[in-house]
Amino acid sequence: MILYHGSDVIIKEPKLIKQNRTLDFGYGFYTTANREQAVSFAQKVQARRKSLAAYVSVYEIPPVEELQQNLDVLVFSEADEMWLDFVSENRNGKYSGKRYDIIYGPVANDTIYRTFVAYEEGLYTKEETVKRLKVKKLYNQMTFTTRVALVYLKYTGSFGIESEG
Repeated sequence: MILYHGSDVIIKEPKLIKQNRTLDFGYGFYTTANREQAVSFAQKVQARRKSLAAYVSVYEIPPVEELQQNLDVLVFSEADEMWLDFVSENRNGKYSGKRYDIIYGPVANDTIYRTFVAYEEGLYTKEETVKRLKVKKLYNQMTFTTRVALVYLKYTGSFGIESEG
């Protein structure tokens, strides 16, 4: 499986770095199988940090089924109620459940952020939120949350991104 990571630097050796914000799957090194999503994220990081460059680092990993033989992997096949609870708790810094080496599933990207906010503000029920999410095109993300898991990421190269604007 090919994975991408967008940033303002090339990352040949991924590391776990404490974030100052809460993310969908909590603390970890985030990747995606969607090249365009990684490009978009690299551009956002570049703009947020006011960097001069944006890059996408490319990695190979074994199939998820093989990873599950050696690591504790949580897989969300769709944006269902379990996924919604997990992401909401992580985004709010309240997740206290089991820790996994790798978490794989849909990403709550910018196109569904408004739906998430409406849910968190109590405007939508859980069922209504999941129903609304199912009609959106959701990309995926794979988050590596332990050093043991990072060993499976094999850097294969990178490419630069033209800045927006």
